[in-house]
Amino acid sequence: MTPHANPLRDPQDRRLPRIAGPSSLVIFGVTGDLSRKKLMPAVYDLANRGLLPPGFSLVGFARRDWADEDFAQVVHDAVKEHARTPFREEVWNQLAEGFRFVPGDFDDDTAFAKLRKTIEELDEVRGTGGNYAFYLSIPPKFFSTVIGQLKEHGLAEQEGGSWRRVVVEKPFGTDLATARQLNAVVSEVFAQESVFRIDHYLGKETVQNILAFRFSNAMFEPVWNCNYVDHVQITMAEDIGIGGRAGYYDGIGAARDVIQNHLLQLLALTAMEEPASFDADALAAEKTKVLGAVRLPKDLGRDTVRAQYTAGWQGGAKAVGYLEEEGTDPDSKTDTYAAIKLGIDNRRWAGVPFYLRTGKRLGRRVTEIAVVFQRAPHSPFDTTATEELGSNAIVIRVQPDEGVTVRFGSKVPGTSMEIRDVSMDFAYGESFTESSPEAYERLILDVLLGDSNLFPRTEEVELSWKILDPIEEYWDKNGKPARYQAGTWGPVEADEMLERDGRSWRRP
Repeated sequence: MTPHANPLRDPQDRRLPRIAGPSSLVIFGVTGDLSRKKLMPAVYDLANRGLLPPGFSLVGFARRDWADEDFAQVVHDAVKEHARTPFREEVWNQLAEGFRFVPGDFDDDTAFAKLRKTIEELDEVRGTGGNYAFYLSIPPKFFSTVIGQLKEHGLAEQEGGSWRRVVVEKPFGTDLATARQLNAVVSEVFAQESVFRIDHYLGKETVQNILAFRFSNAMFEPVWNCNYVDHVQITMAEDIGIGGRAGYYDGIGAARDVIQNHLLQLLALTAMEEPASFDADALAAEKTKVLGAVRLPKDLGRDTVRAQYTAGWQGGAKAVGYLEEEGTDPDSKTDTYAAIKLGIDNRRWAGVPFYLRTGKRLGRRVTEIAVVFQRAPHSPFDTTATEELGSNAIVIRVQPDEGVTVRFGSKVPGTSMEIRDVSMDFAYGESFTESSPEAYERLILDVLLGDSNLFPRTEEVELSWKILDPIEEYWDKNGKPARYQAGTWGPVEADEMLERDGRSWRRP
């Protein structure tokens, strides 16, 4: 059998048809949860699908006294527990031959000298061609140190047609000033096309399907504008609390953690104009135009809401309030729920409000985009016939039950004319026999291929902070967060925000 040959991989499988060339992936912070639960399993799943080259190598860097064999065991355990595809001994053995581990601190010159020697040896032994991707799965405060070390030890220099890329996990700063500072640090060493900012939401099949849904179907795009759309709701709800992450979360909050990146990216994909092509530059250009046209509400007190969860019941179990979570400042004003109303100043979306909300300890885990349409301008039916009829809507479900629902009115069987809402539903799990790749599989493969379609550019990150910063500044100066009980759908103030506009939140 040829290395990494995989009988599970159908040559007609068009979802992930591209195979990475000779390369190594270096993970800083390889002992963290992200690496164990997502990155290492994704590498194995890519290998199992035949999408990595035979000599692919994985290098871990962390402050552990491990040998290469110890690191291989850590990867083995992570793969066994979290991989999406079945464990196959021959794939594992081929992949494990390329595992290396470098112990050291981020400011340790000796460790980075060893790292350079290690990957140069992999070039000779595994044929990785001098192509390295450096994945910074570390807190942002260490970015400048690690990037400086990569520069100092010549690891960022591209020679003889080889490439060097850096992968940065969110958060991309905590405001516009810190985002610009971070961008300056990174761009001093790596060119824009070599910087990959990971937003794992953009790797999800259903997020990519927004573009397919809009631009490959003639029946939807003609009504995707202010002439027909009443408003748009974008929701990311979690049913969990902060889960021991108080050290990270307190002081950051829901808006910075989710709205600035995930939800504004979903807004951009929902509202953007059709790009000239689907290459990275064309997509980024259209997303940048939309984010640059976003308009904040005139009254931030009226059209934005922040809140914290209080004690309640979640899934049949008692849940403590945010201020009672271990490690949280009892006087904290950090938001665990945020809802904002935005407008877009362009011809397509003039007058159409976009409502964004996110929160922890809500009714259930769900992410969706709901495009809600205007009522018919004239109805020939009696009011009693349509009293149970709501607005038409297209709902794109990003997680957990990925798919699209179209809601419209239909006659109820019988002799009388009674119209009621019905839904047509498309579900990925039912319509396709193949399971969708996990987001990090797609994104890691794209990094190795140099395809930056699904990665936010510098301009997008900075525009997102320009949108959020004034809201955060207003919240900081004006009182304490509202409250909502764990297990509910958020504070009453968020319901009142939409009620003033004659609308209401969807209950997913």
